[in-house]
Amino acid sequence: MSLKQVTGAYTRERGHWVGDGFPVRTLFDYNTFGAKLSPFLMLDRAGPLEFTPTAQQRGVGVHPHRGFETVTIIYSGSVAHRDSGGGGGTIGPGDVQWMTAGSGVVHEEFHAPAFAASGGLLDMVQLWVNLPAKDKMTTPRYQSIVDAQIPAVDLPGGAGRVRVIAGEFSGARGPAHTFSPMHVWDVQLTAEDPVTLQTPDGWSLAVVGLHGAAIVNESHRLHDGQFAVFDHAGSDFTLRAQGAGATVLVLAGQPLNEPIAGYGPFVMSTMQEIDKAIEDYNSGHFGSLPQAG
Repeated sequence: MSLKQVTGAYTRERGHWVGDGFPVRTLFDYNTFGAKLSPFLMLDRAGPLEFTPTAQQRGVGVHPHRGFETVTIIYSGSVAHRDSGGGGGTIGPGDVQWMTAGSGVVHEEFHAPAFAASGGLLDMVQLWVNLPAKDKMTTPRYQSIVDAQIPAVDLPGGAGRVRVIAGEFSGARGPAHTFSPMHVWDVQLTAEDPVTLQTPDGWSLAVVGLHGAAIVNESHRLHDGQFAVFDHAGSDFTLRAQGAGATVLVLAGQPLNEPIAGYGPFVMSTMQEIDKAIEDYNSGHFGSLPQAG
């Protein structure tokens, strides 16, 4: 066994609002972890927060993206999405939206009307995944992945289960199409005995605490808003629940080893490409949303 060493564990308790519908804590971003966690750029933890019923739209209105992908994973609540590439849909608990912004889209994200009307708990994450330089101007695409499409693999010894959103785990392949090799695993831990998981040697790895408390490598305790970053060397790491159980998000990927230039909603390889993205957006080249109805 070649154990991947934890290089640090971090906490993000303070947050901010995105629009009026998403109370967000940015757990990591590419300015601080760009090289260490490539191809993963950023992770926003939205909620958990209880919303009261309303007839109003809560969320964030039209805004652009270029050069990367957004991955939205819902644990509770419901979110509706529309974009200028023609993608759109509503996702609820267990579902995932994987949007490839590529050459550029504008989109909006709101609480789904039924969820807004009933109120309830919003609990979700949104991950930003970098595109390789050669694919940054790819045609935008939208993947709607419902819970039933995501394979779930039981861990040995009753330790829990792994939902394979992207990549592979124990012979099960996730439904998400990716532009570079990666694993995105939604892991529910139910036992206090450690279980060993594996990723390829040389890959980046982060484990993000979402619900309950989890112990990583028998050395670091993670709860909601905490994450552990690992050294690229090595392949194995251990997880176990502490107490009643835990949910963690495991992000492992082959590093792109390419420059990252970011400005707000644009992530490219050079600042010249950022300038071009701003120019193209201001000139209307990202398109527009279809009329709602």
